[in-house]
Amino acid sequence: MVGFGAYSLLGGDDDGGTANVASTSDSTPSGTPSEEPEPVTDEEVLAASAAFFDAWTLGDTATAAGLTDDPQSARVVLDALAERAGLADLALEPSAPDGATVPFAVSATVALDDDEVEPAPWEYTSALEVVRERGTGEAVVAWDPALIHPALEDDQIIEAGPVDELPPVEVLDVNGDVLTAEDHPSLTPILEDLRERYGDASGGTAGGELRIVDAEGETVERLLELAEPAPGQVPTTIDPVLQAAAEESVAARGNASVVAVQPSTGAIQAVANAPADGMNTAFEGSYAPGSTFKIVTASLLIDRGLASANAAHPCPKYFEHGGWRFQNLDEFEIEGGTFADSFAASCNTAFISQAPELADDDLGNQARDVFGLGLTWSIGTTSMDGTVPTQSDAQMAASLIGQGGVRMNPLNMASVSATVQSGVFRQPYLVPPSFDNRELAQAPRGLSGSTAQELRSLMNRTAVNGSAAEALAGLGGDIGGKTGSAEVDGQDLPNAWFTAYRNDLAVAALVPESGHGGTNAGPVVAEVLRARG
Repeated sequence: MVGFGAYSLLGGDDDGGTANVASTSDSTPSGTPSEEPEPVTDEEVLAASAAFFDAWTLGDTATAAGLTDDPQSARVVLDALAERAGLADLALEPSAPDGATVPFAVSATVALDDDEVEPAPWEYTSALEVVRERGTGEAVVAWDPALIHPALEDDQIIEAGPVDELPPVEVLDVNGDVLTAEDHPSLTPILEDLRERYGDASGGTAGGELRIVDAEGETVERLLELAEPAPGQVPTTIDPVLQAAAEESVAARGNASVVAVQPSTGAIQAVANAPADGMNTAFEGSYAPGSTFKIVTASLLIDRGLASANAAHPCPKYFEHGGWRFQNLDEFEIEGGTFADSFAASCNTAFISQAPELADDDLGNQARDVFGLGLTWSIGTTSMDGTVPTQSDAQMAASLIGQGGVRMNPLNMASVSATVQSGVFRQPYLVPPSFDNRELAQAPRGLSGSTAQELRSLMNRTAVNGSAAEALAGLGGDIGGKTGSAEVDGQDLPNAWFTAYRNDLAVAALVPESGHGGTNAGPVVAEVLRARG
């Protein structure tokens, strides 16, 4: 309760010399102005202010608001202060009135519902005015938001809360150093997403403050800082050397995306897009992968005994299936060649010719069960995880060469190369699963040893003296590659694709509407592979 013993200093005159009245006006029935109400007396000032202070101190917002000349507006502000400001130990100490004005001091403790933020004292001074309400003649407190706090205005309230919705987050590379959007512009949307996803789990704190907010909830003024935000940390598998190379490579082409994956672990070591402020095509794109998808188809044909690297295999100029006539680039053919010849030259008809031997769902099953495509991946940020729908007739045949309804992105195709290199699908991840104990996708079965060996030989030949050789020239070690050029209706040039591995690094790139995969996407992949040394 508020003490008012000091009010005896006022002298106690009944007329008090004050002349304050509420600003509302009444008229008599005849339309002539009503008589001015009597000024409030010193005793009324004491009584009205004391009642208001008592109700406010006790948290009786309804009573306190009812003691003003605008109960509705007062109730909104007082309720918010009681419910949202986190005040404890509220004390109001009035000073001697100056006429109808009563100065007072406020002291309280502000506490958030957060064990990481220590309570803090809050003190300030304000004043209220007592007026006589026209019509009723009652002595009431003149409502003004500024009496609650001098900085408070109409349509504003006081609340306590975190400085931001989420704590700041430092996203770390594989070496434990901080990744920034300034150094790696392509990572900007990913860094923002990681903050939203892992802000609460990062170990950081959002800080705390007491503030004035407007009707839209926007901060107008900070009244008290309780604690500064402290950043948490989220680890990633990004290799800064590879990331820098990836960023530089796609930026030089203006419109391109690339992803690098470590086959032995599934760790994503680089991801870059150009333009940097566009869509995260590298992870979320949905494009026909063209001939790069022949890696998956080749695994199916080898498993079914329909192809073998060194066995004779047809590569005619044309092949009809489902009412469509398919052909090779520039209508080439290979007479008396092997499957390895067809793979290295990216012969479409060599794959289409096997369509009559396959069921409609064979390719989708192989993609999912061996390469993990179409499973639900959990990489630590948003991703599109590959789509191989069941189709029939001509569309099924088109799917065998990465057209039809097949949709992939560089992340998916880097994973395909990684699966060939290691012999088993390891779901790619950007945030180590140990950080949040999430489960990674598991493919039902791996490549058989013989199929994996044949695929590696096919990709190695393509990298050494096939369609990928020019881009990968000069790169040694355990190497394999595959080109792709995906035709798209309405485009003058196809989308260029390239995927390759070198030792324990698999990379895939997409350069939309640019032409041949080896010429346009191949150099992007090669530059990232070279950065590993």
